[in-house]
Amino acid sequence: MTEFLTALCLAVAIEGIAYAAFPDAMRRTMAMIALLPSSTLRRIGLTVAIIGIGGIWLLRSALITP
Repeated sequence: MTEFLTALCLAVAIEGIAYAAFPDAMRRTMAMIALLPSSTLRRIGLTVAIIGIGGIWLLRSALITP
């Protein structure tokens, strides 16, 4: 549970840094995202989730396997 909360806090920190460093670009990106259909957002979200889970799996297997 601690690792999950750490990862969540890291994600929030990275997003905060992106908004602080590039506010205009983030605003434009959010406006473009708002125009996308729900099905497209769903596919993008699922793809990113699979990539993230795969990355975690690869990192964990590389670190655990000697």
